[in-house]
Amino acid sequence: MPTSAARTATVASPAFRDILSDDGTHLRAWTNDPDGLIDGPTVVLCNGLGTNAWCWPALLDPNCGVRIVSWNHRGVGGSERPVDPSHVEIEHFVQDGLSVMDHFGIDRATLMGWSMGVNTMFELAFRHPERVAGLFAVAGVPGDTFATMLGPLHVPHAVARALTVNLSRVMSVAGKALTPVARRLPIGPRVVAAISHSGFMLPVRDPELAAIGIKEFLTTPLDWYFHLALSTSRHARVSLSTIQVPAMFVAATWDVLAGARDMASAAARMSDADYVELRGSHFLPMEKPDVVHRLLLEFLDKVG
Repeated sequence: MPTSAARTATVASPAFRDILSDDGTHLRAWTNDPDGLIDGPTVVLCNGLGTNAWCWPALLDPNCGVRIVSWNHRGVGGSERPVDPSHVEIEHFVQDGLSVMDHFGIDRATLMGWSMGVNTMFELAFRHPERVAGLFAVAGVPGDTFATMLGPLHVPHAVARALTVNLSRVMSVAGKALTPVARRLPIGPRVVAAISHSGFMLPVRDPELAAIGIKEFLTTPLDWYFHLALSTSRHARVSLSTIQVPAMFVAATWDVLAGARDMASAAARMSDADYVELRGSHFLPMEKPDVVHRLLLEFLDKVG
C-alpha cells in the first residue's frame, strides 16, 4: 500500500473560477477537471457547510473517472458574503448550485451531497427536478438536520435540535473572539491523528491532505460559519414523495452530525433509493474515500 506522502503526491489541485449567482453574489467555483481530460460522467457536488475540495481525496485523484463541479459557500474560501446577510438559507445555496451548473454548461446531472449539502441537493431536486438525474447522499439528511444530530447517543429529536441550535447561537456570538485562536492552531498530521482518535472523527486515509482541508476550513471566521449553520438549521424536511430519480444514502454508524437512522428512514420513504451504512463518523469522505468512491461509481452506473 502506498504511503500517505505518495498518495498525496498523486492528488491534483482543483481549478477555481469566479462566477456570479442570481442575487449578485460572487462565488468561488471549482472543478477537478480544468482541462477536460477526465473521461467520465459529471457530478455536481453540494459540499458540507464551510468545507472544501481537500476533504475529498478520492475526487482529486486524476484517475478518479468522475468530473466534479462544485463551489465554496457564501463567505467561505473566496466566495463573497452576500450584501444581505440573511441570504444564506438553503434556498440561496440552491440558487448557487444552479448558477454553477449554468456556468459549466450542465443541463442535468447527478448531484452528490455531504452533510448540509444533502439538504441543498434534495431542495434543488424538489424545486428543479428537470436538472437532476440522481442523488448520492453522504452523511446527511434531506432537511431538519439539527434534529438528527447526536444520533448515536439516542437523544430525542426535539432535545437534539434544541441543544445543537443553542450551541450554534453561542458560537455565533463567541466566534469572533475564537477565530484568531483557531487560525493559530498548528494543524498537521499529528494533530489530525489526535482528532481522529477523539470519537468525533475516526482515523483518516490521508492525514496530510486532511490537515490541508482543516486549515482551509479554519480560514472562515467562526462567527460567520455559525451564522451559516443557524440559517441552514431552519431548513425543514423536503417532501420525498415527488422525487422520482434514483438515490443512494451512505450513512456512518457513529455520525453525531447526521443520524444514520434518519438517513435509513429517508431512503425507505423514496421509491428508488438504496441505503448503505459504513463503520465511520461524519467524515466518511476522508475516512473511507475509496469505499465512498466505489459506491459513487456503482451508483452512476445505475443512473446511466
